[in-house]
Amino acid sequence: MVEQMWRAVGVFRLVTLGYAAVLIVRDHERYAHPLGGLLALAVMAAWSVLATVAYARPAARRPWLVGADVAVAAALILATRLVDTAARIDHGAATLPVSWAAASVLACAVAGGPWAGCAGAAVLSVADLLERQALPHNTFNGIVLLLIAGTVGGHVVRLVLRAEAALDRAARQEAATAERQRIARDIHDSVLQVLALVSVRGRELGGEAAELGRLAGEQEVALRSLVAASPTPPPDGQVDVRTLLEPLAGDRVTVSCPAHAVLLPDAPARALAAATGEALDNVRRHAGPDARAWVLLDDEGEVVAVSVRDDGVGFEDGRLARAAEAGRLGVAQSIVGRIRELGGKATVTSVPGRGTEVELRVPRTLRNEMEHHGR
Repeated sequence: MVEQMWRAVGVFRLVTLGYAAVLIVRDHERYAHPLGGLLALAVMAAWSVLATVAYARPAARRPWLVGADVAVAAALILATRLVDTAARIDHGAATLPVSWAAASVLACAVAGGPWAGCAGAAVLSVADLLERQALPHNTFNGIVLLLIAGTVGGHVVRLVLRAEAALDRAARQEAATAERQRIARDIHDSVLQVLALVSVRGRELGGEAAELGRLAGEQEVALRSLVAASPTPPPDGQVDVRTLLEPLAGDRVTVSCPAHAVLLPDAPARALAAATGEALDNVRRHAGPDARAWVLLDDEGEVVAVSVRDDGVGFEDGRLARAAEAGRLGVAQSIVGRIRELGGKATVTSVPGRGTEVELRVPRTLRNEMEHHGR
């Protein structure tokens, strides 16, 4: 679409060149310097060809070229006073480039938006005032039209760019959704069926096969959550924390998330998910073979909170501190350390025989102070 607008500027330049040529050829005998009018027309024709060819190549659309475009138009406006007679100018005769000069304003608008278009129009307006040395009605109208063309033209360009970006995102999202659906069908018809069969047969065989069956069942649940997750992308630079936590679900892990997206910047979201994964690993290693775990994600506005609760064996007060003193820093670094780096708060609460709860709270800003309590 932007390329089409550049082509439109080129067409406008050539059409208005034809109009200026008709006026100059018709009136050049009335000028104080007839050859000056023809020379100005030759300059306009040469610059029109040069600018049209240059603007056709994106790499050539440099600010200096746009500035030179405005400078040439302004110089031709000012040259009117050197070529035409004072009487004709005082009676409102058109400047040498007439509407051809507006092509440079449109080029400014397309290249730099409304402010650039307005700046180009302002330069030509000053040139008009210097050439007229007065502000008659037709000059005032011309200045207003230039300012409108520069501002509105630039605004239209910005709208076009946003529309193009939105269309591109929609096209990419549609392609990604179609591909995701295709992959989900393939996974459902192959991998998920095999994992389900391994899970069932493993439980039936018992022994070590039962553990393999349990692991296969957990992976089946996680994979189903992954392929069923919504592919709708969150705003730029944001991650829906639900998409990172839901794959952690398994036979003995239940993950509960809000119905709406819970957004965090990419790095904090992944750190929060990693800390949650470490907490679940601790459940598998230390809570007992039959322990179950529940993960709850909550969006509190300024804070995103995750709690990991299990019904395992728990541990006595002070155990985490003794583990840290002995150099075993799994909880201190993998969980508490991650959350501390985000400016958040990690709380570990445990009672022997009644399980453990890990609460992770990450602020959407970095103002919150960190606290860690092990009991």
